[in-house]
Amino acid sequence: MQQAIAIMDSGVGGLTVAREVMRQLPREQIIYFGDTARTPYGPRDLMEVRAFTEQIVDYLMTFNPKMIVIACNTATAAALDTIAEKVDIPVVGVIHPGARAAISKANNGIIGVIGTKGTVDSGAYAQALKQISPFVNVVSRACPSFVPLVEQGHFSGRATYEIVKNELLPLRALPLDCLILGCTHYPFLADTIQRVMGPSVKLISSAEETAREVSTILYEKGQLETGDSIPEHRFLHSGESDMFEKIAQKWLAEYIARTKAIWQVASMQG
Repeated sequence: MQQAIAIMDSGVGGLTVAREVMRQLPREQIIYFGDTARTPYGPRDLMEVRAFTEQIVDYLMTFNPKMIVIACNTATAAALDTIAEKVDIPVVGVIHPGARAAISKANNGIIGVIGTKGTVDSGAYAQALKQISPFVNVVSRACPSFVPLVEQGHFSGRATYEIVKNELLPLRALPLDCLILGCTHYPFLADTIQRVMGPSVKLISSAEETAREVSTILYEKGQLETGDSIPEHRFLHSGESDMFEKIAQKWLAEYIARTKAIWQVASMQG
């Protein structure tokens, strides 16, 4: 029986990672959990986020996955090491892959990071970037209004542009080489963010690099799916279903068109 890759997020943001995993590894089955009932995670205490993450991982482990992907920057900062010690399967976060991608594309050594308050306050990106390149200059900014915009499906339009412009105003005057979208919700706003920041600033999403890390780990463990069976993806969420399913089906349309997809509200215990 095929084992799935389990992907969790605070809401719909991790779908950006799920889509990239589906693109790079089309034979793999995905079990996705979006904690839409408790989103956003960014303003919450990291201990609370860690508890939520552990609860979700415990639930996902009942599906016997072969890997856990914490596709939420705040949850990665709060709980990656704890989860890695707790389970006996590989656990992948999104911060180190995003940092590697930024370093590979930076020219002048000035990297911006935008994320939730929890991610920015943790300093996880600055630490990850400086581990790779000690002399890089990191400028971080929390953008608390972005996750609610995405969860409500407001990816573009004049009102969204004005909110994004106001949040990013302090960064526009800086000579940034690239800007890390340090929350997996933010790629939904990438076109608007690019308009605000201008064409000279490279936007870095961790999704592609995270999926590449997933592929590498599974290859090294001999666990890449090689069969011809059509994967059956399962999309679980903890809150209202209409908006989650609407966003997910639109974002993943071309990748689930020829597969099986099950949508359901999760029934976690505890």
